[in-house]
Amino acid sequence: MQNGDKPRLLLDSVVLGIIGGLSAQLFTWMLRLSQKIFLVWLAGYRPPGLPEEGGVLREVIGPHGLWLVPVATTLGGLISGALVYGLAPETEGHGTDTVVKALHWTGGIIRARVAPVKMLASAITIGSGGSAGREGPTALIAAGFGSVYAKVLHRPERERRLLVLMGMAAGLSAIFRSPIGTAIFAVEVLYGGMDFESEALIYCMLAAIVAYAVNGWFVGWQSLFRVASHPYAAGLADYGWYVALGVASGIVAAILPEIFYRLRDGFAALRVPAWIKPAIGGLGVGLLALRLPQVLGGGYGWIQEAIDGRLALRLLLVLLVAKMLALSLTVSSGGSGGVFAPSLFVGSMLGGVFAGIFHHPPADLVIVGMAAVFGGAARVPIATLLMVAEMTGGYQLLVPAGLAVMLSFLIQIKLSSFFKYGSLYEAQVAARADSPAHRAENVRLALRLLDEGKILLPPQVTHLHLAALLQSGLSLDLPDGSQLTVGALRPESPWVGKAIQSRTLSGPIVDAKIVAILRGNSVLLARPETILQPGDRLLLIAPPQAQEALAQHLVPPPALNSPTGTTGAS
Repeated sequence: MQNGDKPRLLLDSVVLGIIGGLSAQLFTWMLRLSQKIFLVWLAGYRPPGLPEEGGVLREVIGPHGLWLVPVATTLGGLISGALVYGLAPETEGHGTDTVVKALHWTGGIIRARVAPVKMLASAITIGSGGSAGREGPTALIAAGFGSVYAKVLHRPERERRLLVLMGMAAGLSAIFRSPIGTAIFAVEVLYGGMDFESEALIYCMLAAIVAYAVNGWFVGWQSLFRVASHPYAAGLADYGWYVALGVASGIVAAILPEIFYRLRDGFAALRVPAWIKPAIGGLGVGLLALRLPQVLGGGYGWIQEAIDGRLALRLLLVLLVAKMLALSLTVSSGGSGGVFAPSLFVGSMLGGVFAGIFHHPPADLVIVGMAAVFGGAARVPIATLLMVAEMTGGYQLLVPAGLAVMLSFLIQIKLSSFFKYGSLYEAQVAARADSPAHRAENVRLALRLLDEGKILLPPQVTHLHLAALLQSGLSLDLPDGSQLTVGALRPESPWVGKAIQSRTLSGPIVDAKIVAILRGNSVLLARPETILQPGDRLLLIAPPQAQEALAQHLVPPPALNSPTGTTGAS
């Protein structure tokens, strides 16, 4: 990024902050209107609402009981499905994952129709009782505006990606009243391995602060949740509760994505039109709500009840499981909504269970549980820690919450390695080096490693030749007698499934060094922790005497664009 571009991007941050704040207000108004139509007028049910949002912490059940709730949830799913699959199929599911996918794979391009379709479909899904949150829709709506803004102003791809991130941070900041946490969320959620889109942070921060100010002008500056007396860790012994809660949160955080995506696979296998599936999911949620109406919507009112200690232990334990199922029925079926609020709900119930079992004041454990479960399940520990602190005003809990969140994150990564699905955000990649958006940068870094290693190259070999070598099976003779070569890793090689650990390979090829890896269409740096996979194309430097041994592990790969080429996992 050129220095001359920075003032322009700072101005863009302000503009997108205003747009994000206003779009969040519009979406909130539409969501309330939808809830009045579907749940209040049609079903005769009003869930408890947050006082800080003008709601009342009181559940109201009409004269017909809950029998019309399944009608509302099914009708909402049917209308939402028709809108989504008829106008913009990419708006199905939780919107944050759509934004992450666009940033990695399409240069931040999001169609102009996505924002209005997502806004309407999500308002209907959640307002009719669908068990989903506001974060995903708001992220996609505001990011969509950022993409359109970039297109109108003819911005290059790199700036467009920054503008999309600014929009996402702004929308989330307004909807959650959390400017610092949501700015970090926007740059952290792209990667599942503690990597960040660091160059975007300052612009996302400014956009989020502006959106927070715009939102505050409409609704005030209070935290989203109310904590009567701010909790704090009384002593060293209290940290045992946070350690135990962090461990339990890591287990729940590993299970949640597995349930979510396994149910999505089940809906995908159903032989019915795609636009019907959200109605089936809505019916399932409605039937579940006949016994447990607490699973409807985002559930923020019930989270506040848990913070206040008004929910019985048995109910907390049941809701912990029921909300995971309700979320999966709503969003995995193709319904339009986010996963953030339901995940906070699950975490708050888990914290409440710990408080009830060990007779501990509930507020601190509920707040820490909220942060620990979502921070692990979504693999955004830093952002979640700050977001929950801002949403509750529980800043005194940052240290014990940080302990629980990090334990949850580490345990979730370990346990999820045994499952098919590791994160709530399927489009995440492990690190910047794994992102297709940074492919050109990865190639430049790999070539720079050659230069810094003082490898003597023939004068006629340029960087262009080296880049072309990644797509061929040819070898280059180097002046020192070694060879620069590319080979595809054989499935039967003992290197498969092993970490590189160092640039020097172990075994009989003691002098062979991996410089870079071509995996699918991505060029990866040879990091020590990188796990080699069958079909990986390795760019190596090896002495002539190692070539015969190398042939036992590698085969010359076909060209990158060959229809029979090995693609490997990305």
